[in-house]
Amino acid sequence: MGGEPEEVAQAARPGAVPGAPPDPGAFGGLATGWALLSSVAGGLAVYAAFPPIGIWPLAAVGPALLVVALAGRSLRASFCCGLAFGLALFVPLLSWLINVAWYAWGSLAVAAAVIFAILCVGQRLLLRLPCWPVFVAAWWVAAEALRDRWPFAFPWGRLAMSQSVAPDVRWVAVGGVPLLSFLVALVGAMTARAVLVALGSGGRIEWRWLAAAVAAVVTGGLVLAGGLLPVDPVGGAPTAVVAAIQGNVPRARNLPAQLNDTEVTQNHVTATIKLAEQVKAGQRPAPALAVWPEDAVGVDPSDDPFLYDEVVTAMNALGRPILVGEVLENPLRNAGQLWVPGRGPTTVYVKRQLVPFGEYIPFRGLISSFSSLPSLQPVNYTAGKLPVVFDVGKIRLGDVICYEVGFDDLVRSEVNAGANLLSVQSNDADFEIDGQLGETAQQTAMARIRAIESDRALVYASTTGESSIIAPDGALIAYSGVWRQAELDARVPLVSYRTLADRVGAWPEYLLVLLTALGLVWAGLLARPRRSSGDLAAGR
Repeated sequence: MGGEPEEVAQAARPGAVPGAPPDPGAFGGLATGWALLSSVAGGLAVYAAFPPIGIWPLAAVGPALLVVALAGRSLRASFCCGLAFGLALFVPLLSWLINVAWYAWGSLAVAAAVIFAILCVGQRLLLRLPCWPVFVAAWWVAAEALRDRWPFAFPWGRLAMSQSVAPDVRWVAVGGVPLLSFLVALVGAMTARAVLVALGSGGRIEWRWLAAAVAAVVTGGLVLAGGLLPVDPVGGAPTAVVAAIQGNVPRARNLPAQLNDTEVTQNHVTATIKLAEQVKAGQRPAPALAVWPEDAVGVDPSDDPFLYDEVVTAMNALGRPILVGEVLENPLRNAGQLWVPGRGPTTVYVKRQLVPFGEYIPFRGLISSFSSLPSLQPVNYTAGKLPVVFDVGKIRLGDVICYEVGFDDLVRSEVNAGANLLSVQSNDADFEIDGQLGETAQQTAMARIRAIESDRALVYASTTGESSIIAPDGALIAYSGVWRQAELDARVPLVSYRTLADRVGAWPEYLLVLLTALGLVWAGLLARPRRSSGDLAAGR
């Protein structure tokens, strides 16, 4: 009899199922206004975890606030909380897209927020399960996996990508970006569990609250202990001097004027000749390889004798191979091509993951009816199919281009193909017209995480910055600043072994997505109303 009132109260709560494990919203849930406020605060917290703000611990605070907001909510209210969280995250995170078009920014941010909100209904269901913090953490990986692939493959906003300078970042060398996202979300979920237990206790200090608080602290400590993992054994590896050339572009208030092909190429030629003169004077070591950024040559050099000769002039002055970011025609491709002294243009890597609404225009006919955006890209680019490793002496260079740095499989494929050095060629000028540096800083953070994930040095070359040369442990060896011409060089290790993350590939992500799916099935079964023995006897 003593437990009957509690059973009746539990059954009376919205969404409660007799016989189901205790719902984390047992305290009744926050009032609707407070739940929406918690959702907005959570989205802003995750946004602030990313550069340019970069307060990385907030990446765990955001998921915790979302759980607190969802606890005790109906499924419809859970969608509303998810939408509030998603808008608070994606609208400021993607604000640099306004440099392309305000509706590109608004459409992508709203679409990402709506998808996130729909998925939050699933997270609410998972809160009914025992050990729900594990399922919620796996849910974050599943949500990110979907966003990486559909509807237009956009990997921005992954929790792990906010951790480039955090101690826990070394976990990416063990299980890749999905494992780190899972661990960050797990810390948030365990913290939320402690908060919910405290709220459910009515302010009384009980052993359950103390146990939950201790569990949250221990979880956070174990995740941060990833900084002690021995995942960067570069001792004994051969080394080579590499260079990154940042030529800069005309500082204009519109994209056509800013991306003046001839001037951009000449800027990179000038910077390369400057480096060559410093090498000749003994002021700098001779690099084995130099990297020019994406779109350093914006017209197919085989169709433009002047630009072809400009690149040859720079290459001959340096006397070393140059990986040139260039546009190739027939078909139209965004490529990195290795130019070798005495041979000219040789091996080509073609960008495999194209940027929606940038390198190809979905719904071109519809968008043309109200916007001139398709005219900026009248012909869709053709995507490449395979990884390419450039052989330059003892260097085996694996290249990805700009947006591709956000995709786990693309970077991993270069390492698994034999690359002992990585490069990222990028053109960030498109997103910096109004002075914003969010895209630049976020992409640099991704590059640092990729270096750690594969334990490879990485050369990041951008037209306007921030170019950098990154050590295998993610440290910046050299960096350029923005909106200036710069020539970077550094001696880096050439590591040939593969980290556990590169060996296991996408399996951590697959398993966590599977765990989420099984959790949703389990939660659905628990939500089914159970018929009593009286019902069965009556045939009801």
